[in-house]
Amino acid sequence: MNVPHVAALGGGTGLSSLLRGLKGRDLAISAVVSVADDGGSSGRLRRELGMLPPGDIRNVLVALADDESLMGRLFQHRFADGDLSGHPFGNLILAALTAVTGSFDEAVREASRGRKVNGRVIPGTLEHVRLWAERADGSEACGETLIASGAGACRRVWLDPEPAAHPDALAAISDADLVLLGPGSLFTSVLPHLAVAGIADAVCDAQGLRVYICNIMTQPGETDRMDAVTHLDRVLEMAPAGVDVVVVHSGAIEPAAMAHYSAQGQEPVLVDPAALESQGVRVVAADLAEDDRAVRHAPEALADVLEPLAREGAGRRAASASAYPA
Repeated sequence: MNVPHVAALGGGTGLSSLLRGLKGRDLAISAVVSVADDGGSSGRLRRELGMLPPGDIRNVLVALADDESLMGRLFQHRFADGDLSGHPFGNLILAALTAVTGSFDEAVREASRGRKVNGRVIPGTLEHVRLWAERADGSEACGETLIASGAGACRRVWLDPEPAAHPDALAAISDADLVLLGPGSLFTSVLPHLAVAGIADAVCDAQGLRVYICNIMTQPGETDRMDAVTHLDRVLEMAPAGVDVVVVHSGAIEPAAMAHYSAQGQEPVLVDPAALESQGVRVVAADLAEDDRAVRHAPEALADVLEPLAREGAGRRAASASAYPA
């Protein structure tokens, strides 16, 4: 049997954490990365050099690299002084490669070869975009940084202008045995992918198993007081019938971590399995939280759940191909 192919769509720390767990498994991985970031070093390079934001791409390259030790630390090293203050070395490498090759896409490929990346890293689009969000109160915010730092839950997001998807991203989704949405910031890492022309349709049409990985905690400025059903609803609004399985956390959270998050207005995402199943999805629950002050998915625990789903998806695609031969 061929090695199952996983296409993971996301951005931020959620995607990197997911990939750290998956890269050690017998899987072929395509990471489709959001390019909507406008903060920090990425925002500065975007404004000053006119390049696509490299930060999430850099984090994914490090997460998927064979060796995350010295070279990983070098890629993530952030300068503290002078004109380079705030820039991670990896962002500058990607900026230099973009200038030398004349293409951000080629820069990512060259960086992948140089870092011996275990998988493919694909920008969701190669076009410059601005991310917009409408909050539940009807107000609007522009830019990932402003959206995440605002108050109140978001209702929807869109990209201006609406970009075309990277052809390799569409091919990866179509070819995948397992398509993953999340984990990560719902409105600034996951849904921006579905706002790229063609990607939502590709997810809906995918023959592999489509999985939404729900966050463990709510996020201020994005998902305040939103339960798991509402998270799923927002995904399905942009990709109708585009989710087969929802993966949720089921287990205790460290009291110290819980107190830390509560002080920031965050709470566990409430999960009602019956309500989720009423949306036509299967629910897979497991203890997925890291035993740490940061309440996020443990890479290996998440990989333990997703690896068998990838093999199930491979079987599903094989059965579909047999039933409808070319």
